[in-house]
This record gives sequence, structure tokens and C-alpha cells, in this order.
Amino acid sequence: MDLPPSQHVVGIDVGSSTVKLVLMREHEHAPAELVASKQERLRRREARKLVDDLFEALLAEAGLRRDELGYVATTGEGECASYRTGHFYGMTAHARGALFCEPKARAVIDVGALHTRAVLIDERGKVLGSRMTSQCASGSGQFLENICRYLGITLEEIGPLSLKSTKPEACSSICAVLAETDVINMVSRGIAASDIIKGIHQSMAGRYVKLLTSLGAHDVVLVTGGLACDVGLVAAMREAAAESKRPLELRVHELSPLAGAIGAALWGAYRARKLARMGVRLQESGP
Repeated sequence: MDLPPSQHVVGIDVGSSTVKLVLMREHEHAPAELVASKQERLRRREARKLVDDLFEALLAEAGLRRDELGYVATTGEGECASYRTGHFYGMTAHARGALFCEPKARAVIDVGALHTRAVLIDERGKVLGSRMTSQCASGSGQFLENICRYLGITLEEIGPLSLKSTKPEACSSICAVLAETDVINMVSRGIAASDIIKGIHQSMAGRYVKLLTSLGAHDVVLVTGGLACDVGLVAAMREAAAESKRPLELRVHELSPLAGAIGAALWGAYRARKLARMGVRLQESGP
């Protein structure tokens, strides 16, 4: 069977709080390229409806029909898309997506709304090991969002505000309830919001670096997930890595929040070509 020199593939990553879609153009003998992307927070909307709307908008923007796609790959909770071709594990997708964003990455720290996961990878994006936060939500994006609402600030403001801190206030890293109680006490004592946020960032960063060190990570680590955009948290992670004296270089790419969707698309493209060589015709999953 003759293989196409290039093909368009879609990656869909449905997280706990945000839906991400990417359209990739994958070439047989050249690096893949990102054509378009869409991402929106769920905000109590039905995930399947939002995925469908973003999917159609993505195709319309690129001027493509659904039957012109080589593969539709999902990850996370993306199995809600009935027109998917196949589904991939989250850590597998993030590993491949991280390598696309940063070829030197040998580990990934995926900071999500409910969990944070550290993944060790090789130069091909193969997963060598992983660790996930086992404690409660005090190390999650959802916890940070709750604190933002209490302090009356937005997630976009939290990073720059943290960088302005001069006297970060220590915060519980064991329990979200205790941490929120700490924040209430800090506010009543007149502690500046910047110092409160910086203390929370330091608490979260310390846990993330411990995940990486327990995994044996070293050299370049790419931060992925929604909180990769939080410059204050990333700065705290770099500080924690320096204090641990481990050879960890934390990096962020502009596409870091889309790493899961990108990885799913790339694995989908790989599977499509492999099956095409075997003469297998792809079909959509679901009803």
C-alpha cells in the first residue's frame, strides 16, 4: 500500500478542568508541525459537547473535512469523543508531547488540576518510570485555583504576584484543608497576598522536586500541564531544584499546556502509518 507523504492528525486531551485540541501535519520524512490548536476551560460545561464544538472549529479553521484526517487520537478523558480513532494513556501522550516541545527533555512534570505526575523518558519519548502525588489536593491546580478565589485574584495574576514576594510565608504541604486554614490565618494577620502565594508555590514546588528526585530524574525536565504557565510556580520549582543540589534543569515551552494533545496526535500518526503498512483500514471508535 502506498503511504501518503504527509497526513493531518488531531490530538484531543480532556483534563479535569480544560479541554485541549491540536491539529498536526505529520510528514513521513520530516518533523511534524503544529497547524492549529484550541483550548478552553470546562467551567461546568459538558465535556463531550465542548470537545465536539472545538473539534468542528479546528477543522473549519484549517479548511479540512473529518474524512481527510489520518487519525483522531484522544487522551485523558477524551474517550467521550465518539469519532476518535484510538485512545492513548496520559503519561505516554505527555512523554511524546514533551519531547516534541523540548528534544533534550529526559523527564516531564505534568502539573494538572487534580494530580501531578513525574515521568522519566528516553530520547525517543519512551516512558521509563513514573511517580504521582499521593497526598491530598494541596499540590494540585484545583487547590491553587481555590486559594485564588479566596484571595480575590485570578490565575493569570498569581504567577507575577508570587515573583514580587519578599517574605514568603510557609504553608502546609500535607493537607488542602490545613493549607486553606493557614491561608485564612495569614490573611487575618495581614500577610501580603504575594507572600502567601509564594509560600504556597514553594510548598507545591518542594513536592514536585521530590517526585522527580525519587524517580531518578536528571538534566532537562519539561513542565507540562496548565500550571506550566504559572511563572511563579516554575520559579519556585527551579529554586527547589537548586536547593536539592540535584542536576535538574526545569524548562517550559510555549506549547507546554498542549503537550498531552500533541503527544496523542503524534502517537496516532505513528499508529496510522504502521497499520497502513500492514494494509489495515482505520475506522472510528464508538457508536
